[in-house]
Amino acid sequence: MESGFIKNVSIVTVVSSKEDAFALERSKRHGIPAVYISKSQFCSPEEYDAALINHMHTYGVKLVLLCGFMSILGRTFISEFKERIINIHPSLIPAFCGKGYYGIKVHEEVLGYGAKVTGATVHFVDIKPDSGPIILQKAVEVRDDDTPQTLQRRVMEQAEWIILPEAVRLFSENRLKVIGRRVFILRQDNP
Repeated sequence: MESGFIKNVSIVTVVSSKEDAFALERSKRHGIPAVYISKSQFCSPEEYDAALINHMHTYGVKLVLLCGFMSILGRTFISEFKERIINIHPSLIPAFCGKGYYGIKVHEEVLGYGAKVTGATVHFVDIKPDSGPIILQKAVEVRDDDTPQTLQRRVMEQAEWIILPEAVRLFSENRLKVIGRRVFILRQDNP
């Protein structure tokens, strides 16, 4: 946002699934309303979804970004924001993804498998983890001397930090069209 790469977009709220997430402090420093909402605060998944939906509607949220949000969203929330929830995953989906594949574990699995290429994927969220329509992907070379930590850092720098802002920009310009499982990027002059 601060770079000016994405125009006509503002962050209206930050919700964290972790009470001590740095994102909460960072957003407060920038004057952005931030809140911790955990599944453990509610008696049922439906109540959790309702609280999240209410919070998003209170702030007029048009697009939900799951940047490090570590809680699985329910069917009601996903339906309410269909094709308006974007996640980033640190591999080239459909490899090394799904339930249990997050954080450093993804990079450990990539190295353990002996993959030569990994990367990142930005996708719309659906009911199954990491299974929604793919918006953008970017490959990153796996080096012989990589550790899970060095690979994680390189995937962030060379892929995640590039394709996530690009996906948000495309969404904000109304240039993403989902047909079935495919996401088409419309030309600028043909929205």
